[in-house]
Amino acid sequence: MRCFLGFDFGLKRIGVATGQEITGTAQALTTITNPQQKPDWVAIEKLINEWKPHALVIGVPYHLDGKVFDMTLAAQKFGRQLNGRFNLPVFEMDERLSSREAEAEIARQRQAGNRKKTQKGDIDKMAAQIILQSWLQQQEHSKNE
Repeated sequence: MRCFLGFDFGLKRIGVATGQEITGTAQALTTITNPQQKPDWVAIEKLINEWKPHALVIGVPYHLDGKVFDMTLAAQKFGRQLNGRFNLPVFEMDERLSSREAEAEIARQRQAGNRKKTQKGDIDKMAAQIILQSWLQQQEHSKNE
C-alpha cells in the first residue's frame, strides 16, 4: 500500500494531508506554521519519517485564467526543495479554488452539526486533503484509460 503526503503551501502556513492508493482517499492531517515565512523543515521531516510516503503532492496555485503569479513560483520552489531534501518524487497538482472548496466543506460540516470552531489552519489542511484527493482520483482515472 503506497502512502502519499499532500501539501497546500502558503507563506504563513502549510496544510498537510495523507492519502493512500488502495482506497484512493485522503485525510486532512495537520497544519504547519512557517516561522519567518520559511518552511518548518523539522516539522516536515518529522511527518515524512512518521508516514514514510512513496511520493509527495504539492498544490500549485494559478490565476483562474491559468497564468502564473508569485505564489505559483513559491509553491514550485517549495516542491523542488522537498525533492532535494527528502529525495522523494514530488508531483504538482493545480490547486485553483482548493481553499474556497475547503471553506465550503467546513461550512457544510458546520451545518451538519459540527460545532467545532474553525481555525485558519483547518482550511489549510482541508485544502491539502482536497489537493491530494484530486491527485489520487486523477491517478486512478489515468490507470483506467
